Amino acid sequence: MPDISRRGVVAAATLPLLATAGAAQAQTTPTTERWGFHEITLKGPTESDGSNPFIDVSLKADFTDGKTVLTVPGFYDGDGTYKLRFSPPAEGHWRWLTKSNASALNAQSGTLTATAPTGKNHGPIEVVEGYHFAYADGTPYRQIGTTCYAWAQQSDALCAQTIETLKTSPYNKLRMCVFPNVGHEPIHPFVQTGTGDRDWDATRFNPEYFRIFDRRVQALYEIGVEADVIIFQPYDKKRGFSDMTRTQDERLVRYLIARLSAYRHVWWSAANEYDLIETKSMDDWDHILRLIQNEDPHQRLRSIHNIKRLYNNHKPWITHASVQNGSAILDDRTAETYRSVWEKPVIFDEVCYEGNIDARWGNLTGEQMVGAFWQGLIAGTYVGHSETYTPGNTGPDSSWLGKGGKLLGTSTPRLAFLKQIMEDGPAPGINPIDKWWERHLGGVEGQYYLRYFGTDAPAEWEVNVPKNGITGGEQFRVDIIDTWNMTITPVEGVFTLAKKDNYDFHDPKRPKIKLPKKKYIAVRLTRT
Repeated sequence: MPDISRRGVVAAATLPLLATAGAAQAQTTPTTERWGFHEITLKGPTESDGSNPFIDVSLKADFTDGKTVLTVPGFYDGDGTYKLRFSPPAEGHWRWLTKSNASALNAQSGTLTATAPTGKNHGPIEVVEGYHFAYADGTPYRQIGTTCYAWAQQSDALCAQTIETLKTSPYNKLRMCVFPNVGHEPIHPFVQTGTGDRDWDATRFNPEYFRIFDRRVQALYEIGVEADVIIFQPYDKKRGFSDMTRTQDERLVRYLIARLSAYRHVWWSAANEYDLIETKSMDDWDHILRLIQNEDPHQRLRSIHNIKRLYNNHKPWITHASVQNGSAILDDRTAETYRSVWEKPVIFDEVCYEGNIDARWGNLTGEQMVGAFWQGLIAGTYVGHSETYTPGNTGPDSSWLGKGGKLLGTSTPRLAFLKQIMEDGPAPGINPIDKWWERHLGGVEGQYYLRYFGTDAPAEWEVNVPKNGITGGEQFRVDIIDTWNMTITPVEGVFTLAKKDNYDFHDPKRPKIKLPKKKYIAVRLTRT
């Protein structure tokens, strides 16, 4: 993805002074790509007069290209500075006009030209064909996600190491907390009023904290990794950021939307393990998710993550399911059930983690981690990764899961191999085939089939293809994939299908293929 245009930011800051300057304004009209990031900086009331700009000052702007109007919320960034952030959904000439209860911010106006996207700018991720994802320009998005809860709150040096690790990894989505759940740099998200854990003012954000978070989000933007932003989490009861009132929650959510929504790679996760936060009811969670849906002008993806109690992801404000379940992903048939019930994309963002800690949720082998991804793929769902290995076995808080840094496990290169298999396969993704029977097949009927054997190690496989999409005479090439050793071995020749019985087609001359009697083998059939 291209860097955020500094030129656009600086030019936008001058627009209020030039709003009535005619030709001068035309000469300074900033540009950004479609789906790019455009920031407008304005000056307004400060705290010096005893007011609280976070709650006393309202600011928004209407952006229009003559066809569409998007109302974008503004936010206070400290020191009398207010900002508006906008991502143009279409190319062309855009005009903006502010509305505010502060005279210095009201009726400011300007223009913006949205140009054609270039390079790796494919737009934001959207749900396509019910169960899959693609960028806004139609480019398929093959989700291989990971989790680093508190990476954004670590030192610049550790964050830089995390980014360098991600650059050479297959991971294209990272789950990250707004409020840290492990040790972090000594900076507070709210203005502190004393030295106690809960001596902070929920009506006054600390802009520097959120500027740092902005930089972390932008760093992911620049390397093409989606930022799955977790707003609430249950792990910091001492400070109580997840135990605020509904009014305080709303203020936080609106502030985050104003700051982050214009980044095309942002996703919203209302909470991690929402059902462990005892101070919020199901009605509270519905309210928070509806608020995000109603007030996010860019309509980024929305989810909520469970531990024991599944959220009803069929609700209209949910775009995709974010699920924690380590057992569902042991078998493609169980994983697929979630998809059928909710009729939406399903990401098993937590299936336990690769690692060596005593806790059962953090001691998967690399083979188990990779196997979960393959089972999810055959089911037509998606899976998430993380790991809990740490140098000197210092515990999960110091691992990739907690703070980022370096990856130490064995699954990552195998997931890169899997990602290439996905990219070489059908778009936008794999669907389960003949799912109510013991097929363990995913793909596209009549075109492409994947069979994953997991921990079984058969010596042979009957090449039976379900009848849907097949009439007879179709020819397929077959590959044997060793998902752990990352090899693809073509089976010689082609297979010409003919009817076998009322349900199956096969090649009567070659009804079976030999397999290597090893675990973690898959078979791929591709129509010629």
